[in-house]
Amino acid sequence: MSSLLLSVQDLSVAFKRGTHLLSQVVSNVSFDINEQETLALVGESGSGKSITALSILRLLGKEQVVYPTGDILFEEKSLLHAQDKELRKVRGNEISMIFQEPMVSLNPLHTVEKQLYEVLALHRGMSRQNARSEILQYLDRVGIRESKSKLSAYPHQLSGGERQRVMIAMAILTHPKLLIADEPTTALDVSVQAQIIQLLKELKKELNMSMLFISHNLGIVKKLADKVAVMQQGEIVEYNNKQRIFLRPQHTYTQTLLNSEPSGDPVSLPDTPGILLNVNHLNVEVITQKRLFSNKKKKIIDNVGFSVHQGESLGIVGESGSGKSTTVLAILRLINSQGEIVFDSHPIQNLTGKKLLPFRSRIQVVFQDPFSSLNPRLNVEQIISEGLKTHKKLSKSEREQAVVDIMQEVGLDPQIRYRYPTEFSGGQRQRIAIARALILKPELLILDEPTSSLDHTMQQQILNLLKSLQEKYQLSYIFISHDLAVVYSMCHQVIVMKDGKVIEQGSHDKIFFEPESEYTKTLLSFLDKSFFLKAKNKTFIYSDKTNEQQDKDDKKQKNKINWGDALLMRKE
Repeated sequence: MSSLLLSVQDLSVAFKRGTHLLSQVVSNVSFDINEQETLALVGESGSGKSITALSILRLLGKEQVVYPTGDILFEEKSLLHAQDKELRKVRGNEISMIFQEPMVSLNPLHTVEKQLYEVLALHRGMSRQNARSEILQYLDRVGIRESKSKLSAYPHQLSGGERQRVMIAMAILTHPKLLIADEPTTALDVSVQAQIIQLLKELKKELNMSMLFISHNLGIVKKLADKVAVMQQGEIVEYNNKQRIFLRPQHTYTQTLLNSEPSGDPVSLPDTPGILLNVNHLNVEVITQKRLFSNKKKKIIDNVGFSVHQGESLGIVGESGSGKSTTVLAILRLINSQGEIVFDSHPIQNLTGKKLLPFRSRIQVVFQDPFSSLNPRLNVEQIISEGLKTHKKLSKSEREQAVVDIMQEVGLDPQIRYRYPTEFSGGQRQRIAIARALILKPELLILDEPTSSLDHTMQQQILNLLKSLQEKYQLSYIFISHDLAVVYSMCHQVIVMKDGKVIEQGSHDKIFFEPESEYTKTLLSFLDKSFFLKAKNKTFIYSDKTNEQQDKDDKKQKNKINWGDALLMRKE
């Protein structure tokens, strides 16, 4: 029987506000992690998950934080009351942490090798010469291809999946007893997510490691966790083994989380929808090497073509680097491209400047990260009304009324329009971004991963909002997402991209239930089987079998039946 490794006992965390005022954000939290065990901490944004995790290593600023109650014991020694010298021995050596956003956590000025070497030099006293072979070994171990060539790379030269793998390598170089992983798969496509999950499973077994896994993705939690603690407003409202949480949740909030998975069908199409956007033979080239007389070019979008009807949603799916975002940047005329782009019967491929301006207001975009896309120096009213000043001739009072109207439309209180983006949650910022796009009354809205960084309950609210707006105004959407369940719920048509090409396209039922290409089947295989059952309105009962036994049974079944049936079958 495994022994207790970490025990969080009745922990409360408060931040100082002014001289005496305290704001308590975590209240009386308790949980245990045994050796070689994974505990998942789940809940909405702002529920206190990351604050709890950061408190374990005392990474919150001393001047701002106090701990009114409780203790944190690691191998029966208090971390909450330990001296800094003792904490430094634990941090990195005994307990390591993977932070949520690797692009922020990795130093943009240092190469991969330098950042990994710092860990080995600090915690294991290695020389640079000896460290290189160790670094290469661990980069290979976490699945970095051509690891030797990546040593001199800077973080911005790596893909999202590669950066996350570098963060994992950095965390495990010291062979920690406990790994804290804070949203390590957020914003990664499904194939990379699956690789990261498999990697964490293997490392846990190989290093006899325990894990505290923080995530709002319940599908990943189901695959990785042994126990689950559900947090709401700074408190743990339910704490049990994984089977109990997913099979028989007791608390209403846990039930709400489990029921907030994307579901339903796209909105009904108009009776006779005309074609709004037609793209034919779209190509995008980039210069890979500059030469004196001729540059070496590489085609990153190759002969892409599709149509979007009025009131229709088109989903674009594929792995990172498949060309999804590049395709829509070309449609928006933000990068150079060749081919034919026809919007509402008007060719816009060769339009520039003032000739293109009338179409800018009719085609709007909502980007993946609203925190980055909203100007922090402008308040909400200024952000939302910015497009009106360029495209519409309105008085100040008319612009203000338009802002009030659109904020109400997207579920925001107009009274908050003088606040700044930093004062809002992720879901509120995304609503602000949607309001900014919709105030110009566009006919086509391009949504680039609009819900990837949101928890499931907030994601469901945004998706419901987008559906209601689409039905009301007959909007057309181009919806880019790595979340296939979201795409099925939102989109009438789906195109699958790989290496800049369209591999397969068709209706959402055809793509999800009758895929033809092996690549599409591979992407769909990462979806939880319960999705396919829900999509076909069938009752699903979870099995009490272990994941390993269930996978064996599923494999046997897939050998006996066709693809469509294989996705829907699960032995009871």
